[in-house]
Amino acid sequence: MTGEITVLGPLETAGDHWGLGDATRPDTHWVELRPDGLQQHEPDSGGRLVPWSRLMTGISITWGKHAWSTSSRGMYTLRGMVAGRDGGWLRMTLRHPYEDDRLRFDQHARPYRAVDVLRLEHLLRQLVDEGRPQLLGDPQWVARAVAHLAGGRNSRLTSDALRRAAAEAVAAAGS
Repeated sequence: MTGEITVLGPLETAGDHWGLGDATRPDTHWVELRPDGLQQHEPDSGGRLVPWSRLMTGISITWGKHAWSTSSRGMYTLRGMVAGRDGGWLRMTLRHPYEDDRLRFDQHARPYRAVDVLRLEHLLRQLVDEGRPQLLGDPQWVARAVAHLAGGRNSRLTSDALRRAAAEAVAAAGS
């Protein structure tokens, strides 16, 4: 993937896979996008897998060190960057059984642009709402979608603009 855009907020390529959070440092939490689902990686643990078929609507990204303190969407700087370095959570509702769940990820040293995080979140929501989250397990598909969404101005953060950008990225990446 040399020469291609390989980041979108906390989503980054590491070798032949994509993940949320910093997978390069030892002893970090991060979430791998695998063909069979979301794999939570944790220090001193084998982690756990959330199959794509269990994902329901309500997927979002929140910020904070502890799961119980991340009910807000987080804080952002005046320059449109995610404020704070405590890490993030991928929150979702699962089926069979129905439950709210969250997967933790540690932030990279680099800052995240708010627009990239919001575009990523809308891409995740669109794929889950369409019943096609398994596309996230295809590294080439994710690379095409990220290339379409990353970069550009740190503006146009209306819900309609974000939904439109996600729909365009899905179309551009193919299926």
